[in-house]
Amino acid sequence: MPYYIYKITSGPTNLVKSLEKLETFGSFKEARNRARDMRASMGQDENYTIKVMFANSELEAEENLMEKREAPILREWEK
Repeated sequence: MPYYIYKITSGPTNLVKSLEKLETFGSFKEARNRARDMRASMGQDENYTIKVMFANSELEAEENLMEKREAPILREWEK
């Protein structure tokens, strides 16, 4: 399965996101290094996120990125 790099821009609400597929890689190491380079070259005033997603297809990757996740439960010792 390939690794996709996406540029995620927030919309007017938390439920609305704009996804733009930037690149596709066959190995995690390549995708991770490229995403790190992209994040390092971002300016302070730029308002987007770079994410690496592992999925069977572009559609599955975009569905996973768009799904609403609940905040993790913090244990007492993690606070």
